[in-house]
Amino acid sequence: MFVFWFSLSGQTIPLLLILGVISSLLVAYWSHDLLIGKMEKGPDIGRIFRMIKYIPWLAWQIVLSNLHLIYLVLHPKMPIEPTIVRFKHDLKTDMGITLLANSITLTPGTITIDADRNEYIVHAVSSKTAQDLLSGDMQARVKEIEGGTKEMSKQHG
Repeated sequence: MFVFWFSLSGQTIPLLLILGVISSLLVAYWSHDLLIGKMEKGPDIGRIFRMIKYIPWLAWQIVLSNLHLIYLVLHPKMPIEPTIVRFKHDLKTDMGITLLANSITLTPGTITIDADRNEYIVHAVSSKTAQDLLSGDMQARVKEIEGGTKEMSKQHG
């Protein structure tokens, strides 16, 4: 985090460097449970590795969604079919619920409107993006990061 701070600020004054280190350490300490979670036995290294595995998959989904949006925009008939999708989830942690909501919003063509303990409400730009969302693949991968298995019930609402 300090490297990020330093690259943005470019400050080399010793006092500011010390304050940057202190600020970075405080932010890291206050937010460490967002990725690691509150564990009695210490950090869940498996979760960190599952998250590292998830990031390239999500990046690929973003690329595929961008290509789909390019197709929609360049198609002469612009086959956009905006729709609101509601679906239930079985995620257990705030981290999982937030990760899925942010992943949906990061993927072009979908925006998470609302997320709670039981369901998500998402705007999808086309029926394909809605179907991709309802397939449950992204949710299953987030469930795996939570510590569950990839297999889950696909509940649509």
